Amino acid sequence: MTHVMACIDGSQSTAGVCDYAAWASLRLDAPLCFLHVLDQVQYPQRSDLSGNIGLGSREHLLEELASLDEQRSRLALEQGHHLLEAAKARAMADGITNPQLRQRHGDLVDSLAELQQDIRLLVIGGQGEASASLARQVGSQLKNAIRTLQRPILVSCGEFKAPQSYLFAYDGSATARKGIEMLAASPLLKGLPCHLLMVGADTGDAWEQLKAAARVLQGSASEVQLAIRAGEVEPTLHAYQAEHGIDLLAMGAYGHSRIRQFLVGSTTSHLLRSSECPLLILR
Repeated sequence: MTHVMACIDGSQSTAGVCDYAAWASLRLDAPLCFLHVLDQVQYPQRSDLSGNIGLGSREHLLEELASLDEQRSRLALEQGHHLLEAAKARAMADGITNPQLRQRHGDLVDSLAELQQDIRLLVIGGQGEASASLARQVGSQLKNAIRTLQRPILVSCGEFKAPQSYLFAYDGSATARKGIEMLAASPLLKGLPCHLLMVGADTGDAWEQLKAAARVLQGSASEVQLAIRAGEVEPTLHAYQAEHGIDLLAMGAYGHSRIRQFLVGSTTSHLLRSSECPLLILR
């Protein structure tokens, strides 16, 4: 059985992650699991300080330092346990029955890769515990998760708002077409109005591609609006979102156009950092 899996870390984004995960769990009729991973670099289970210059012969100091590291790790794990329990209570208040809790000590992306077969949808925050919340920096772990996992990822940005509409950034690629098929087959956004937007040249071929995608969404989206806009990808997407009051942005993780370049390249961070609504990345 696959789960909606929500990564929580105590950062400012945790509340939004919990709420979006509960919403997705109910929409998909899938069990919810909260995951807390304690970073093994920041909180090692046992420090090996024997190679440090000047400490090799001071065994009592080595043991004391190692003991302090172990104590920090135990306290951090305990804090994570309380965090998971709080997330569980929040989800149950949202109508989720008995969400599961998992805690690991290691690397987040490695842990997600190991659990991938049990993930139907991953929900993760756009900013992590180590990120500067005011700057809304997107951590490398999030980008690595997007590149590594072969599962859809919902990136939460800000406070929860149940999506009432969504925008799909369409580029005509095989990945984009597969993303449309995934949306059509999934109950996650079923019944919501969809906007299909292509950023590029306004040509007859582009309109035909959009119309073909719209036909796939018939029976899933309550209505489909088509649009082609010229300009740079990121500001064009945001401008269209603001113009139409769209609640969620969806796209395939890989394509052949500039959308691929900005999603897998350096502008990934900028897009996620500047987004005011959740981003659904389809794989």
